[in-house]
Formats: sequence, structure tokens, C-alpha cells
Amino acid sequence: MQLGVGAVLLVAAAWLFGSIAEDVVTGDRLTVLDERVAQWLHLHARTGATHWMLVVSELHSTVAMTFYTSIVGILAFQKRRWRRVSTLALCVVGGMLLNVLMKLAFHRARPHFADPLLTLTSYSFPSGHVAASTIFYGLGVVWVFGQTRALQWRVLAVTAAALAILLVAFSRMYLGVHYLSDVGAAFAEGVAWVALCLSALTTFWRKVGSTPDTLLAERGQDRPHSLR
Repeated sequence: MQLGVGAVLLVAAAWLFGSIAEDVVTGDRLTVLDERVAQWLHLHARTGATHWMLVVSELHSTVAMTFYTSIVGILAFQKRRWRRVSTLALCVVGGMLLNVLMKLAFHRARPHFADPLLTLTSYSFPSGHVAASTIFYGLGVVWVFGQTRALQWRVLAVTAAALAILLVAFSRMYLGVHYLSDVGAAFAEGVAWVALCLSALTTFWRKVGSTPDTLLAERGQDRPHSLR
């Protein structure tokens, strides 16, 4: 069941990323929408909103996301949750490296304005902030689903993750350092990468001898008393 869902998400996300990337490379209609959205956001920027968008952006920078991942990893290590540690390392760290390679492969210039709110010299496509946020918060959703079947907690996890990712994506576009297609492709990239990593890890753990009983026992150890 888990592998089936992972396969569907992987194919769908990869298709979405490919469609966006094709439009960006060929300069199709999506790039026209990119320019219009970028110009509109820049024209309607306000000092107060800019301050908060900078805060949101900084809280989801590469350094910040690495720090959050390290904290979760250390807590998991202290509790001997080796699978969670390996999942974090492969998904988040690997995902960040993948995004760097994607930027180098597409080498798309960032939006340009005469009076920019924020200036960066690195490449634009796809957004590293959004990719990292999608992976990090996406893993959080996966872990909540693994801990409880209660609908309210699952809905809350999905809603919180979606809002956080959308806020990060909007902050990057608002600040004029990414196009709409940059953040859309980054989201697809993040979903595809998480699906691929989790499917690969699940397959690996099964092959090294994890039986249904041992898997169930590990889940029981990871689960808080309130959710057992």
C-alpha cells in the first residue's frame, strides 16, 4: 500500500516537474505568466509586508533548514530511531544537493528589477527554499500519518504543512527572487524526491529482514502514549 502510494506520487510529481521545466526551457506561455506575476507582486510590495516576507524567507534558508533537520536528527539519534535518522539524512540533505544540481543544470537567471527588494546572484530554477520546505514538512506529514489514524491529526498535519510551504513560496516570489514556475517546480521536485526516498528505504528495510512483527514493534515504540 505504502509503495503504491509512493509510486503514484513519484510519477505525478515527476510529470509536473517535467512539464514546468519544458515550458521554462522552451520559453512557453508559462514564462509569460511568470513575468506578469513577478511584475505585479513587485509593484504592490509594501514596507511592512516586505519585512515579514524577509523573516519567513530567512527562517527557511538553507542554514535554517539544516539546523532544524539537525535538531530532529539529534533527538531521533538519542532515542535510537535509526530509521528516522537515515530518512532525514537521505531526504533533506540529499534533496538540498539535488536542488543545487538542478539549478546548475537549468542555470535560469532570477527575476530582474530596477529597484529590487532582494538581490541574489545564484540561479533561480527551481527554488531551494521551497524544495527544502516541501521535503522537511512533507516528512513531518508522513510521520504523523505513521503515528496516528485519527483524521483530525492527519488533516491538521496536511493543512499546516501546505500553509507553511505556500507561505515560503509566496515570500520568495514577493521578494522578487523567484518566478511562479520556480516555486511550482520546486514543490514537485520535493514531493518526487520524498516519494522516491521513502519507497527506496522501505524496499531496502524489507530486504534486510524486517518482518511485519518487527515493523509493528518499532512503530509502537515510536508512537506517543496518547496515540497508542
